[in-house]
Amino acid sequence: MSMFWSSVVHRLSPYVPGEQPRVHDLVKLNTNENPYPPSPHVLAALRAELASDGASLRLYPDPASLAVRQAAAAPWGLSDEEVFVGNGSDEVLAFAFQALLNHPDQGPLLFPDISYSFYPSYCRLYGIAFETFAVDAQFEIALETLPAHMGGLIFPNPNAPTGIALSRDRIYRFLRDRPQLMVVIDEAYVDFGADSCVGLIRECPNLLITQSLSKSRALAGLRLGLAFGSAPLIAALIRVKDSFNSYPVDRLAGLAAVEALRDTRWLSENIAQVVHDRQWLSQALEDLGFSVLPSKANFVFARHPEHAGAALLEKLREKKILVRQFNRPRIADYLRISVGTPAQCQTLIKAMKEILERPRA
Repeated sequence: MSMFWSSVVHRLSPYVPGEQPRVHDLVKLNTNENPYPPSPHVLAALRAELASDGASLRLYPDPASLAVRQAAAAPWGLSDEEVFVGNGSDEVLAFAFQALLNHPDQGPLLFPDISYSFYPSYCRLYGIAFETFAVDAQFEIALETLPAHMGGLIFPNPNAPTGIALSRDRIYRFLRDRPQLMVVIDEAYVDFGADSCVGLIRECPNLLITQSLSKSRALAGLRLGLAFGSAPLIAALIRVKDSFNSYPVDRLAGLAAVEALRDTRWLSENIAQVVHDRQWLSQALEDLGFSVLPSKANFVFARHPEHAGAALLEKLREKKILVRQFNRPRIADYLRISVGTPAQCQTLIKAMKEILERPRA
């Protein structure tokens, strides 16, 4: 350990992202990236910007990312004051933890015990007291069982890594009954079949929604995230952003985001393809004896009753196929498998058949 580390650094347990190895012919199904390129309008906008000799790159981008905010607001009938843009939804979440989820006088921040593993890292970084609550036997988030007093609540919908989603009506009833509770819903995977709660933000001023352009818009490499909420909540995020980095969204990323948000036809077609392939992959895994949770995301969460998750992970790695396994209580034997192209999904199933048919030592 370095003698110059602060006490904060010594206490941190950083989030560990999925591997991004540089291996030829790797079937990469471990980080939930979209298996297809982004909208052609995105690519055209980037090419046009760079073809103009790149002179604009010497200038700072718009610190308010106004064009992106307007493009994100339009489908919902919102104003740009109800939308925030950041450098990926992880950064947006980081600002939300700082600005809206640190209320020690009201109790600890709550989130599910099986959930996005970045949440505890944010809490430790910012010194936020937190507690987890158990998801139920079906891995659902049982909102109705939560205590009356807490310092805030955050959960993904669909949840990660399970892919299970709550209905908008169920969430609305909870928000209606807890008007004084700050609630952040992480909708990184919502486009793949879950109900978005963005339409509730005007009726529920205690609600902030975060979304990502990494998954359904295939822009993970450009790092773009959104938040939707009442103007005061968005103003709080902007105050934190401008105390940290006034220019988190670069000029090229902003151009790409506007085009991606406007191209609803591409989005619909891409989602339909991923959902179709998710259904095929789920059924193929079930045919091999796996239990597969009902996913509304661009991944599936599956376990085989006769094989440990860690063992399957390593055997797939030997075949140059990457998936993800979480060494945590209740889910250690599950594999989270991103929905790839049909060819990638077929390669995975072929490899699984070979592994399961191989005699165990």
